[in-house]
Amino acid sequence: MTIRFSVVVPCYNEESYLPGAIRSLQRQDFDGEYEIVVVDNNSTDATAEVARGLGVRVVSEPAPGVCNARQAGTEASRGEIVVSADADTTYAPDWLAKIDRNFHGTGDVVAVVGPCRYKDGPRWGQVFARALFGAVGLVYRTTGRTYYVSATNIAFRRDRWSGYDTTLTQGGDELDVLRRLRRQGTVVYDGTNPTFTSGRRFARGFAYNLFVSLFVFYLSAYFVNRLFGRRVLGTAPVCRGTRPAPARRFRFAVAAVLAALSLVAFEKPRQYVAHTANNVAQYVQGRPR
Repeated sequence: MTIRFSVVVPCYNEESYLPGAIRSLQRQDFDGEYEIVVVDNNSTDATAEVARGLGVRVVSEPAPGVCNARQAGTEASRGEIVVSADADTTYAPDWLAKIDRNFHGTGDVVAVVGPCRYKDGPRWGQVFARALFGAVGLVYRTTGRTYYVSATNIAFRRDRWSGYDTTLTQGGDELDVLRRLRRQGTVVYDGTNPTFTSGRRFARGFAYNLFVSLFVFYLSAYFVNRLFGRRVLGTAPVCRGTRPAPARRFRFAVAAVLAALSLVAFEKPRQYVAHTANNVAQYVQGRPR
């Protein structure tokens, strides 16, 4: 039989979360054929064994990075439509059925996407996600265009897929794949079909997630790496466990971002830096002020 959907789940040390994700995918009430492909991206725990024990296909990808893993999983899959999922996420029983109905809608639908909700973690993280995807839905209803998507909830036609950019890290499997798909046709946003993911990424606190995770490892890394065509900024630290203490270099990154923002926002700090730089230059030239 023709396989309608291939659900690709990239994994790095996900033995704890993966069973919940796979079982929720196996309980889908979708009538057609679908497969689940788990990509073991150099896990050092029992991720691959857990996946095989649950009866799903496992693909190994030695090159580290989520884009490499999704690329390998997509190439190995056989479905007409590839679905991007995550190991720390669970899915409602009608998730695939809703995606399928949206693909049968009018127009040249090349992809169907939806929101992500956090099922645990701090309250501010849950509020942030609802506000973010509420805005995405509002823009979609107003303009008919989708400007942001979560990699936990993307389905696209295989024959319209141009591949993942494996030079990218965070954002490459979301922002970049969305950018490519929009060039191919209509990307439908279904706000009634969310996924439910772990809030573990918020364990380091609000400031770390805003200034380091979002601005440094997500937005800055995405645009800088795209600009240079290689990984200038690397992947964010893996978030496993409860509340790991930020390393010194990440505390420094927070301070650096805050300092940069203060220079942009306030006139006096800029004047002070310019004045100091001028004095240093004159001193080096042998003409101290």
